[in-house]
Amino acid sequence: MTTEIAKTVAMLRDTFDSGQTRSAAWRKDQLKRLSRLLTEGEDELCRAMREDLGKAPAESWVSELRLVQREITHMLHHLDGWMRPDHVHVPVVLQPARAKIVPEPLGVALVIAPWNYPVQLLLLPMASAIAAGNTVVGKPSELAPATSAAVAKLIPSHLDQDAVAIVEGGAEVATSLLAERFDHIFYTGGARVAHVVMEAAAKHLTPVTLELGGKSPAIVDKDVNLDVTARRLAYGKFVNAGQTCVAPDYILVHGDVELPLLERLSAMVEEFYGKDPKASPDYGRIVNDQHFHRLQGLLDAGGYAETVIGGTASADPTQRYLPPTILRGVSPDAPVMQEEIFGPILPVISVPTIDSAIGFVNQRPKPLSLYVFTSHDRVADDVLARTSSGSACVNSCIVQFAVPGLPIGGVGESGMGAYHGRWGFETFSHRKAVMTKPTLPEPPLQYPPYTKLRQRLLRRIY
Repeated sequence: MTTEIAKTVAMLRDTFDSGQTRSAAWRKDQLKRLSRLLTEGEDELCRAMREDLGKAPAESWVSELRLVQREITHMLHHLDGWMRPDHVHVPVVLQPARAKIVPEPLGVALVIAPWNYPVQLLLLPMASAIAAGNTVVGKPSELAPATSAAVAKLIPSHLDQDAVAIVEGGAEVATSLLAERFDHIFYTGGARVAHVVMEAAAKHLTPVTLELGGKSPAIVDKDVNLDVTARRLAYGKFVNAGQTCVAPDYILVHGDVELPLLERLSAMVEEFYGKDPKASPDYGRIVNDQHFHRLQGLLDAGGYAETVIGGTASADPTQRYLPPTILRGVSPDAPVMQEEIFGPILPVISVPTIDSAIGFVNQRPKPLSLYVFTSHDRVADDVLARTSSGSACVNSCIVQFAVPGLPIGGVGESGMGAYHGRWGFETFSHRKAVMTKPTLPEPPLQYPPYTKLRQRLLRRIY
């Protein structure tokens, strides 16, 4: 496998060196082909995600296939402008001359994708790399094997096989890939593997983008539309069975509205998935036994006063089913508050003021996302001004991921770098500074010998 990976990377580098991928025509053609893949392969991909994660076809279409297609449409609409050089001013002392910034592709890119959104989080950064004129290797997650196989089958039949490759496999394959020299590595996943990626990249001084995670908080003010808040929080948390990197990880709610919010959250879960979510065709499953038992362990470890809905009593290990679970009276020291949950468990913590919620957030690592629900702009502005997060939403959650014009990325321990729209194009591009001077005769003022007269003139002009 190591030899085959080396051959694949060498082939992609030869293709890049040939200049084939640099033209706007090639980039647009590949992006259009990728969009067609998502249409023509819709049924196959949705079946695969159903098998891997229990995803409803409608959810797969909205959050994976269509989201990537919208991003591709945005890329195609703006690509000519993104590729155009930016002209900059040249100081008088350097005239006559012209200066510009030229975006150029980096070379061969590697995209390592996670299992939770196995199509979107693989193909969207790959599309960004293609839009920037690179060749690219995509590594799907082995934890979503059906989707990995489907993508590996569809990509070669739709895209340029000399420029775009899919390499399947587990940790050994990832290790072999990371041993190769790439010009950019884009990794989405957990912090532990991110350290491995950065260490491997450092050997070749390869730049990296790390899309990680963290405990993304939702702050709920006492003056808020509780019905809308509960609906949006319940959707953002329990879509994909909570296995979403930007999902609200826990709620900090003003004590005055804690109980009404809990009542409405419980009602929303029932509205979405019925009295028995296990029977709902719209509620997903935990990806594998390891993650199921990890989540079960967080619940069994305690540290909270009450299970409002769900819990382990109605869980089913044979189907990796964990019901939507809401916890009340959660201690900040509880095991469920020590790591990113990445599952359908929602701790709710009562706070006396918004100031105390802000302090709670700031005492912890910077999250990937932050959500604030309030009827007052000044409260939202205060929360956003006094906290730091990769992205944020006011009166909604997770939907920022679907806006092509917004950069998506982390800060601090939640990641580095960003993508989506132009930000993805820039991530996989180098902005090259270019200056051009004509060969006309010029005053010898700036050249030696530096006579006293020349020195006086230089000091006056510069």
